[in-house]
Amino acid sequence: MSLRQMEYFLAVVDEASFTRAADALHVSQPALSHQIKALERSVGGELLERLPRGVRLTPMGRAFRPHAERAVRSADQARRAARAAAGAEGGELHLAAVHSVAVGVLPDVFARWQAAHPHVLLHLHEYATSQALEEEVERGTADLAIGPAPADWPGTVVPVGEEEAVLVVPFDDRFAARSTVTLPELADRSWIRCAMEPVVHGERFLDFVCTRAGFAPRTAVWTEHTSTAVRMAAAGVGVCVAPSHIVRGAVGEDCAVLSHTPPWRRPMTVFTRVPPTGAAQAFVDLLREAWPRPGAPAALPV
Repeated sequence: MSLRQMEYFLAVVDEASFTRAADALHVSQPALSHQIKALERSVGGELLERLPRGVRLTPMGRAFRPHAERAVRSADQARRAARAAAGAEGGELHLAAVHSVAVGVLPDVFARWQAAHPHVLLHLHEYATSQALEEEVERGTADLAIGPAPADWPGTVVPVGEEEAVLVVPFDDRFAARSTVTLPELADRSWIRCAMEPVVHGERFLDFVCTRAGFAPRTAVWTEHTSTAVRMAAAGVGVCVAPSHIVRGAVGEDCAVLSHTPPWRRPMTVFTRVPPTGAAQAFVDLLREAWPRPGAPAALPV
């Protein structure tokens, strides 16, 4: 069994066709079929069912597929790590981040990186939740992940800063002239909720904090993206909670931003499966230097 055979197998699965997979791989169809048959002999059974119009996985193929994907991704990571270990002057980095960090923090960081390391190609993978981020890093999709500190992570975790959750209201809101607010003052308001809202102790963050403030939040709109929730709040649809760096640095120029008293903050990290070296370590150093710094101690119950 070889890495090439696994790559060929995955190409056939992705394309659902030997012909299209051969075209994508730039090999002849007989050569591709020969490699797949050799792979099936090595595992002891058929991985693909040949149909009149395409192919589909056999039960053995379904069991084999995730392991093949992991092996191919690990090989890609090994090649990138080897090139990165020589320094930050070439190669590429695959970075995974939660959406709020990708929108609110990374554009400035990427600009600084490009100026300092123009020959390193960056690939950004965005995820809606921290759980999805961890799952994808475990699968080997990215060299580095940027997000909330994972629990019981077996690899390397490097603190880079904090993320503050703030409240967003329109400029004509009765609280717009203030810089801070307490949650009970907003008990009568409607809220814009987001599918990317963090989960705290098994509850969505807003449900968690509002329950402890003595009320249940009345939801006006559910959105998919944090940036959409901020725009809705700026238009006066309701109040939303969002990370300060996405509001102040990306999409919130026409809204009022209020800090909660006490502040809601949580630690943010870079985490990896193996210790970063070369270009990866250089990126971690730059991110720690460029991360937006709040002025007060952390207090987010996350």
